[in-house]
Amino acid sequence: MIDFEPTEEQALIIETVRQFAENEIRPKARECDESGEVDASILAGAHELGLVANGLPEAHGGGGEPSAITSCLIAEELAWGDLSIALAILSPGLVGVPVATLGSDAQQADVLPTLLGDAFVPGALAITEPRWDSDPYRPQTTAKQDGDTIVLDGQKAQVPWLDGGRHVVVFAAEGGDLGAYVVPRDAEGLSAEREKNVGLRGLPTAELTLSGVRVPAAAKLEGDVRSIVHRGRVGLAAVAVGMARAAFELSRDYAKERETFGAPIATRQAIAFKLADMAIEIDAARLLAWEAANDIDQGVDAGRKATLAYNQAKQVALKAADDAVQIFGGHGFIRDYLPEMHLRNAVGFTSSLEALTLA
Repeated sequence: MIDFEPTEEQALIIETVRQFAENEIRPKARECDESGEVDASILAGAHELGLVANGLPEAHGGGGEPSAITSCLIAEELAWGDLSIALAILSPGLVGVPVATLGSDAQQADVLPTLLGDAFVPGALAITEPRWDSDPYRPQTTAKQDGDTIVLDGQKAQVPWLDGGRHVVVFAAEGGDLGAYVVPRDAEGLSAEREKNVGLRGLPTAELTLSGVRVPAAAKLEGDVRSIVHRGRVGLAAVAVGMARAAFELSRDYAKERETFGAPIATRQAIAFKLADMAIEIDAARLLAWEAANDIDQGVDAGRKATLAYNQAKQVALKAADDAVQIFGGHGFIRDYLPEMHLRNAVGFTSSLEALTLA
């Protein structure tokens, strides 16, 4: 029987991240959405907490205790504060986790210290492609061997692209195989154009064009790179749960305070049932994410459970955000309240995203 009761250390992590989300993230969520940028002070504060570093190898300055379950706990609390800011905070893991789990000793020594220094350095992962049938396992981006180098050609979309990043991990097809390559962001032939999105406006994302980008053959990550997709889907499921929980809690509290005909609207059956359904679906989605994360921690192929968790959690997040707008009524569409932003974020989140965070 699986026991998901948090350990004493995990409980402390949850409380610490929850306080950070409440005191630092939530108050600045609207500002970041309006400006299209994440406040640098938030990123610096998160970096000091070591939210990503704790899961990277100790030999390079990390905490040395990778745990997909712990990563899910952190991701949920951050996304409860704000989805865009959470994904920005977790972005170093988009490079750090693949390199730590699949990279050679030389790759780890070259890349990981850049993420574990005194300052926050974001990462980027390029999996999704700008086409209706984008498939992380069958990319149209190609990697061709040319002597001791690899040449990358193709396009990627919805790639987190915060200022100050140094590397991006790119998925590409090499012959009939799927490969992942660590590419410097300043590589010749690599260009980025910022996307304009309905939601997730606080997180800068870009469409990348790779035109004859050359990297050393040693830039290729070894092992089963599908595990990166699995981790990504589990991480996305966790942030979806956090976003859904935020929508639910705001709705619940509003329904208790908002009165019509002399009684809180929470006493109305239609509202009460809607809130109950939200709570049930959120808990169920969380358990799916934790089960998939547990498989990752146990070294079991998590592909099926990760996909189920991701698809279910993003639907729950969209439904919860929409229900929150309905419960708030006219206030749900006013920018003074968070539900309209949650709904925009949920709509953007439920599109074909595969590379915004990793468990």
